[in-house]
Amino acid sequence: MTAPTRRRLLLGGLASAGLGLSGCSIADDGSSGGGGEDADAVTVRIWDDTVQPAYRQSLDAFQEANPGTRVDVELVPWASYWDKLPADVAGGTLPDVLWVNSSNFGVYVDAGTFVDVGEAIPEGPAGWQASVVEQFTRDGRLWGVPQLSDAIGLFVNTDLTGAAGVDPSDLVWNPTGAGDTLLPAARALTRTDGERPQYGYNAALDLQAIYYDFVGSNGGRWQAEDDTYVFGDDPRSVEAFQYLVDMVNREKVAPSAADTNDNGDFSRDRFTQGQMALFQSGTYNLKNVADAAQFGWRVVPAPSGPAGRVLVTNGIVAVANAKSPRRDAAVEVLRWLGSERGAAPLGATGAAFPAVTAAQRSYLDFWAGEGVDVQPFLDAAAGPTIGAPSGPKAQTGQQAAQPILQEVFAGRVPVAEGMKQAQDAANAAIRD
Repeated sequence: MTAPTRRRLLLGGLASAGLGLSGCSIADDGSSGGGGEDADAVTVRIWDDTVQPAYRQSLDAFQEANPGTRVDVELVPWASYWDKLPADVAGGTLPDVLWVNSSNFGVYVDAGTFVDVGEAIPEGPAGWQASVVEQFTRDGRLWGVPQLSDAIGLFVNTDLTGAAGVDPSDLVWNPTGAGDTLLPAARALTRTDGERPQYGYNAALDLQAIYYDFVGSNGGRWQAEDDTYVFGDDPRSVEAFQYLVDMVNREKVAPSAADTNDNGDFSRDRFTQGQMALFQSGTYNLKNVADAAQFGWRVVPAPSGPAGRVLVTNGIVAVANAKSPRRDAAVEVLRWLGSERGAAPLGATGAAFPAVTAAQRSYLDFWAGEGVDVQPFLDAAAGPTIGAPSGPKAQTGQQAAQPILQEVFAGRVPVAEGMKQAQDAANAAIRD
């Protein structure tokens, strides 16, 4: 799995974690944590090899400032990360510090696996991206130090928009059609004649890049406060889906669901091949576009809706093993990773967007040096957001809803009917 796919899936981890949990208990046996090469070293586990060099650079600086503490970086590939996690918790071999995403942290928090970061580093949250802090707060307590964040924007093929006379800099969508500029732009940018169709926009069943943002920007809700699903009963959420499904099936300004339902990279590839004019996506695809695009392009804000520009942000946090015999040292490593100096290397190569706000300048500066203005991403990260799917069984619910929502996007099930069916299936799944 490529690095962009690893980070963009808000719920990607729990599908595998669920398999692991079915085979072993998450109860910790209380034995010493570990996982690194040196039993006396603090081990930091991550899954992304693209940021591993940046972590090594950061932690080398930590060791210089703290000569009594050695830190190892352990890379566990995404493909096995979520199976290994519950096994390590059950076997007492959990590392001292490790990455988690929003898919799985709740079940481990409830089991007492992680250190309460809000208590251990009370000064930290003021310097961390607020949306990520909120994402990883459970029962009023913060359980991780924000590391990376994804923000959503609109990639624009300026060669295509210029030729069509389309200004994409501040697009608006509206399910009633009033003041809508997104759909007219997508129509003007779509070409279906010839062997190489050109799509105007990438409407698709993509939680993070597309439909969750449309729900938020229409003032809709996906879940209630108790984590139950409400999207099928919420008229504004249904309106958002109807708009997107119509773009695919009625307007045909976006690729078919047959192409995108099971291939999350289809639209990205069409954009980088010059066959899509407007590509809504996140910081996780910035380097892909920069490396592959052989045309003029830029980043602008994602379209705004009736409720404004309300986008989802996805974070990754570092957590500390509450049972580690090196707990105090692990907390100091967390404190470092949550500081400007500790997080700056993550953005300095342009591969990741730091969730430590003071370190985000390094990301901005890198891409400015490459001739790319990424301010729309920073604005999205600091702006209004819709909370990511939450709850210990969030992935279970999403998995139950997904096949039905795929049928909705394929045009085989009416939107309102399908969303109600998907909601009911999701709620039944999380009750089991």
